Amino acid sequence: MTRGAVILSPGGDADLRDVMMVMDDSFDPRFGEAWTIAQCAGLLPLPGVWLTLAYENDAVLGFALARFVADEAELLLLAVKTAGQRRGIGRILLEHFEDEAVARGATRLHLEVREGNHALSLYERSGFGLVGRRRDYYSGQKGDRYDALTLAKSAGNLR
Repeated sequence: MTRGAVILSPGGDADLRDVMMVMDDSFDPRFGEAWTIAQCAGLLPLPGVWLTLAYENDAVLGFALARFVADEAELLLLAVKTAGQRRGIGRILLEHFEDEAVARGATRLHLEVREGNHALSLYERSGFGLVGRRRDYYSGQKGDRYDALTLAKSAGNLR
């Protein structure tokens, strides 16, 4: 799928090094949000899990990792390299997640984000609303704790 200069492509195990490079660049380690390569690799072979990569000029600038279970889809991770942020790549990946989730039969979409994460405004603009809070969910480098916000929306409320 192509949208402007950004090309979206399905990903797999062979793309995990690129995924980790994006994650290392975009997730500040002081918040403890990033996943390990083992965590990502462990999820990819599971039924209903998909990885989408965002390319520009043959370089991976972002990715989204998601899963579908029953009639619900969850956005597990979404990241865009710092150099690609504030250019709409995150929005493109989010919209693709929504479209793919609906195509798989999802009626409800979920995600979780650290309170204070700048991506929260993207999710809110896209119609996701707060449905829960996990206190002290993320553990940062220096032992600081951060709340996770659980957001959801009905698949009927897409764009």
